[in-house]
Amino acid sequence: METSEQHRPPAMSAIIRLADKRDVPHIHRLIHQMAVFERLTHLFSATESSLAATLFPSSSPPPPFRSFTVLILELSPSPSPDLNPSFSPIVREVDLKSPISDPDAEAFASAGGGDGVVVGFVLCFPNYSSFLAKPGLYIEDIFVREPYRRRGLGRMLLSAVA
Repeated sequence: METSEQHRPPAMSAIIRLADKRDVPHIHRLIHQMAVFERLTHLFSATESSLAATLFPSSSPPPPFRSFTVLILELSPSPSPDLNPSFSPIVREVDLKSPISDPDAEAFASAGGGDGVVVGFVLCFPNYSSFLAKPGLYIEDIFVREPYRRRGLGRMLLSAVA
């Protein structure tokens, strides 16, 4: 007799890490999927080249959270450490409760190799509240791919920025 434990998906780790230039193809696809979701594809004109040039300038890029910052959310059964000295990745065990069917998993394979899959992103930049006389971070975009929604992953991205 089979138990419900035999049907549980494998343990997964959610990893929120600082994006880098290798992530540009994923960022581009995520933004396009967001435009489709919001029915705004007629406004979508970003290219991989324009994203790379503006988000990851080659001459003296500013440190994270001092300019445009993109955080990538990946799921992986065996996370590998991200050695970026500017931002320590956030790693949390997640219970997916049910298996996920992701037809685009191969297209969203982690840029860093391994068995991770990119499932979302958040793009933020510094702002300033004159009413409060306090600096802050403005979230321009936050997006979780459709197969992974309603599992608390968007909340994880918000918490990472907070």
